[in-house]
Amino acid sequence: MFAATAALLLVLAPTDDEKAIRAVLDAQIAAWNKGDLDGFMAGYWNSEKLFFISGSKTTQGWKATKERYEKAYKGEGKEMGQLAFGELNVESISPDAALVRGRFDLKLSKEDTGGRFTLLVKKMPDGWKITHDHTSK
Repeated sequence: MFAATAALLLVLAPTDDEKAIRAVLDAQIAAWNKGDLDGFMAGYWNSEKLFFISGSKTTQGWKATKERYEKAYKGEGKEMGQLAFGELNVESISPDAALVRGRFDLKLSKEDTGGRFTLLVKKMPDGWKITHDHTSK
């Protein structure tokens, strides 16, 4: 019985890659909650091929994605609030790519919002980076 339990724990234990991917997301949360948009954006692939979808709008490129966040959360009268991720599911799809599904909750002074996201993350020379983000409220 012990061997079966140990085998089950090995299957359920997160891999080093999953831990590294979750660390990227944890760093994004910490940066966001400090109002550090540059730190938050460090989790994204700094490329013109980065793709971001939210609602009916698409944005392509790291710079354009950062500008979108700046306009929505750093512009006059805007706030970043407090971000949390939950219900994370990290699924390896190759040795250097994974699909991440989860929920985000954003607490703002006037309202709370939240929704779901699906991320494609890839292992780059400088670590795991989000290359595709589809977020919906």
